[in-house]
This record gives sequence, structure tokens and C-alpha cells, in this order.
Amino acid sequence: MPPQILLDWFARARRPLPWREPGISGWQILISEIMLQQTPVARVVGPWQTWVERWPVPSAMAAETTGEVVRAWGKLGYPRRAMRLHECARVLAAEHDDAVPDDVDTLLGLPGIGDYTARAVACFAYGQSVPVVDTNVRRVIARAVHGTQQPGNPSKRDLVDARQLLPDDETAPEFSAALMELGALVCTARSPLCDACPLVDTCRWVALGKPAHDGPPRRTQKYDGTDRQVRGLLLDVLRGRTGPVERARLDLAWTRDTAQRDRALDSLLVDGLIEITSDGLFCLAGEA
Repeated sequence: MPPQILLDWFARARRPLPWREPGISGWQILISEIMLQQTPVARVVGPWQTWVERWPVPSAMAAETTGEVVRAWGKLGYPRRAMRLHECARVLAAEHDDAVPDDVDTLLGLPGIGDYTARAVACFAYGQSVPVVDTNVRRVIARAVHGTQQPGNPSKRDLVDARQLLPDDETAPEFSAALMELGALVCTARSPLCDACPLVDTCRWVALGKPAHDGPPRRTQKYDGTDRQVRGLLLDVLRGRTGPVERARLDLAWTRDTAQRDRALDSLLVDGLIEITSDGLFCLAGEA
């Protein structure tokens, strides 16, 4: 995979995303990476801009209740990410001088920060030469390097593959971003734009005639009727109010399956996203 060809393509094709602008802090990069997990870029831009204006440093978020942060999370999905980011903000404010650390090992010790997020922050916020592997990167490597249509299950090999591709100079962080962008815009999962790909002449998958995926079928996640949908509807009731609500209001959010509704409500309580007040009402965490 010729690094300069990919870098030249990225210089022309990169999206003008706000978290790529000069002067963006490690904290603001961290917010973007948490929001972008399992959420399309188009849905993240607006909320990210609102969040970095409202909470420019970790201590500003740490001063809020968990419930207020979850309320601000809105429709981004998987609200536990908001709760974990709030926990992370408290640790950063108390133990890291209100700043995000620049090394992977320290980042991994923060609440809610996994291997991908730690490496992404170290790379994109602090310019470190570390491999950053998401679904897009895994797909590009599977095709361009290994000649398979889809990557296998995530493994330690992914980091090894990505590290071997990194240029041995100061362009490594830019290369990581370019590899990710290529997977997002060109080497897509269902309809790759091979004719527009800067790597088409060296792509092993193309050279092999684009063989079809011969592994287990890719599972698609449905949303309608799932516990995740019901959890979201219940949270919507609480996000839309500034105080606790009675159980009857929550019951009206999902009447299709009462057992499923009860299960979803219990899971929100177990996760700590909502609480029950002393008089039996329901509210977002920290607002009892």
C-alpha cells in the first residue's frame, strides 16, 4: 500500500469535519470519538459543536449531573456512552489537571476508554504514530492487503497489520486518518467505489477479481421492536421533563409488550441511567 498515494488522495478528498480544524483540544477530540462510535458522522457534527461550546473542558461537564449529560446526548443512541464520558470528565478534572492525557496506556485507564478510542485520541489529538483500527480500517486492510471482501472477527492481528502499514515518519497520523477516510467514503461495505479508489492498482482484492465473501453471513442489526428501541423511548420521556415522573407516564411509552417494557426499564435502572426517588417516581441519574 503506497503511503504517498493515499496521502495525496486524502489531501483532495478529506471531509471538512469540525474536529479536524486546527486548535482542537484532546478533550474535544475525545468527545468526537465517543460520539462517533456506532453513529454516522452527519448525526454527530451538530451535537459535537453544541457540547464543546457548553463543556469546553472536562471540569465543566463534571459539574453537571449524569442525567443532564444524558439529556444532552439526545438521539445519538447508546446513552451509556454519555454516562461513561461524564465519569471520564470527573476523573480528568480531579486527577489530570483538567486535560486529556497524551499516551495510550494512561488513556486506557480512564472510564469508558477502550483500545480504539485511546489510540484515536493519541493519534489525532497529539500526533502520535500509533495504529488506529476501526471497522473502516479493517475493511480496507482486508481488501487491499489480504484480498478478502470482508474482514474476519476483530483480533490482535488488526493492530499488527495497521502498524506495518504506517509510514516511518511524521505523516503517520495523517496516514491513519486517510486510511479511515478511504473506508468511510470509497471502500465501503456494500458498494465499494473501486474505480475511484487511489489504491485500485495495488489492491489485492481487485487483482483477484473481487472474490465474494465466503465466511459466515454478516448480521444486520434491526432496531424496530428491540429492547434498545424501548429503552430509548423510556429515556425520551425522562429527557423531555426537568423533574421526576410517575410510572404511568413511562408505561405509555411502550404498550406493545409490557414484559419487554419492564425489562427495558429494569435495565436502565441497573445501568445507572435512571433512578427511583424516595417517593417512587422515576428520573434521570443524579436528579432524584
